[in-house]
Amino acid sequence: MNTYNQARLKADRCVRGVFVLAACILTLIIVALLFFMSQQGLLTFKDVSVGEFFFSSVWNPDNNQFGALSFIIGSLAVTVLAIAIGGPLGVVGALFMAKLAPAWMRAILKPAVNLYMAIPSVVYGFVGLTVVVPWVRETFGVTGGFGIFTAASILAIMILPTVISIASDALGTVPAMLEEGSVALGATYWQTMWHIVLPTALPGIVTGIVLGMARAIGETMAVQMVIGNTPQLATSLFMPTSTLPSEIVVEMGNTPFGSTWGNSLFLMALVLLLLSLLMIVLVRYISSRKAVRV
Repeated sequence: MNTYNQARLKADRCVRGVFVLAACILTLIIVALLFFMSQQGLLTFKDVSVGEFFFSSVWNPDNNQFGALSFIIGSLAVTVLAIAIGGPLGVVGALFMAKLAPAWMRAILKPAVNLYMAIPSVVYGFVGLTVVVPWVRETFGVTGGFGIFTAASILAIMILPTVISIASDALGTVPAMLEEGSVALGATYWQTMWHIVLPTALPGIVTGIVLGMARAIGETMAVQMVIGNTPQLATSLFMPTSTLPSEIVVEMGNTPFGSTWGNSLFLMALVLLLLSLLMIVLVRYISSRKAVRV
């Protein structure tokens, strides 16, 4: 083996070692987070029952009442509604960018979408507070304008870049021969898109939607500014409520470390972390199924 090949082999081993080390550090950080959150959060059950925490919506730390049901329901409701609004819009945008837009337009849209991802969440929240909240108040005739609908509308806009970017990449990998074969057999272009292109790219599209959900459920600042931050179980889309991240942000500066109140916030953070990890596992499962099909 000559000197050049030996140098390449040594460089490959070094790069592989760096990647393995980075993966180990990342795994260690996640395990440490889970351990710390669990160690501190599970102390809540010394003073609060499991049933009260997960199935009660009464949150009153002054009276030692720590029911987090309203926050859990609020997080899930905002996330589901945001995906219901932003998911289809993102898929339509990805279909246009990947299959319908001319090359010159695609060259503009692709970096524009990536730039769209870099907008800070507080900017979305400020726009929502000054534009969307008054619009909801005037359009639907509700008091305040804060609530699940307003927060979900902001989140739907925020997750669009993630859905569009990943879904357009998935649509771009559909072999051209499938489209050409469908058209050659007599199908219209739209029939080909609906029955051939979208089903073929479905695993990648679902991955983009799930990643959008992961961002939506963990979003803090934008939601905190428009949801109302009221610890109550929302009975309508226009009723102020709170979510797990927004409630943690609002109260974490006022809670003594080690108190039942503080431990309950750690437990809420643990629930949020587990939900996010569950979505990541779901993405990996979808990706593995896609790889098997290919």
